[in-house]
This record gives sequence, C-alpha cells and structure tokens, in this order.
Amino acid sequence: MTKLIRAFASAAVISLLSTAAVQAAEVKAGDLVIDQAWSRATPGGAKVAGGYLTIENKGSAADQLVSATADVSGKVEIHEMSMDGGVMKMRMLEKGLPIEPGKTVRLAPGGYHIMFQELKAPLKEGEKVPVTLQFEKAGKVQVTFDVQGVGAKAAGDTGGSMMKMDHGTMDHSGHGMKK
Repeated sequence: MTKLIRAFASAAVISLLSTAAVQAAEVKAGDLVIDQAWSRATPGGAKVAGGYLTIENKGSAADQLVSATADVSGKVEIHEMSMDGGVMKMRMLEKGLPIEPGKTVRLAPGGYHIMFQELKAPLKEGEKVPVTLQFEKAGKVQVTFDVQGVGAKAAGDTGGSMMKMDHGTMDHSGHGMKK
C-alpha cells in the first residue's frame, strides 16, 4: 500500500514540475507585466506561426506595443484577426497595439497576435523562442515564448488533439479567408 501511495505522490510531483516547465516566466518592464507567452509547434515547411501572450498595464499611463523581432523568423508583425460578414480577416496593426492603464490585453488565437513570418525552421514542441518586444514607453523587453503542441489553444496546453482548420478561399482584399 505504501508503495502505491509513493508512486502516486511521485507521479503528482512529476506532473506539477512538468506543468510548471511549460509556463512562460512573467516579465516586468516598467508598469507592464508580460505573462503566458507561447506559440504552437509548426509542421515542416510552414513559413508562419502565431505568438500569444498577456500584457497587463499596472500604471496610470498608456503604453503601446509597437514592434517585435525574433531570430526564428525573417519578419515579425503585430496582427489582429476578426470576422467581418462571414469573412475572417487578418491585418497588421501599423501603429501598434495600445495597452491602456489598468487594463490587460490578451494576445490569443482568433484575436490579437504576434505573427512570425518567414520562419527559418519549424517550431518544435518544448522549444523556447526568445522574442524582443518594443514598447513605446517600456522600451525593449526580452520575452521567451514556450512552444506548445500543434493543437494547443492556450499556454500550458499540450495540444493533444490536432486542431481542425477550414482553409476556405483567400480574400485578397486584406489577408481574409472566405468561408
């Protein structure tokens, strides 16, 4: 009986340690707190990937995420995804993403996100991807994105089930997808 209890206790500790390992570290820059930075693994040959995170502004003045860079890709942009009349549209935020005082902005699948373009190699589950975020007031901030499974939906999600995607047809008027 004690062997069984020890086995369960060991399994619980290993589970907790492995869960903690996939959570990106919180980063503080001025009044900003950046947390839960992650991306999905990409299949071989993929040239783009999305990056997601949470930015909390604990200060009394607005800041703005104006750009980002990463060695894993040739180009990094800040994007917004939205639905318009049944058409999924994605656009680059040319002026950046405002982070209002006292507010939290979540970059997540289906909304705001970091777009890694011209990937130099596939992102592999378990990798750590260093990214430099440039804020208007907080300046340059180094953040590490944890690469989750291909089907992950949030930070710490293993992506056990592959997400199904309907590619539709491209709306050439602005990166949109027609259903």
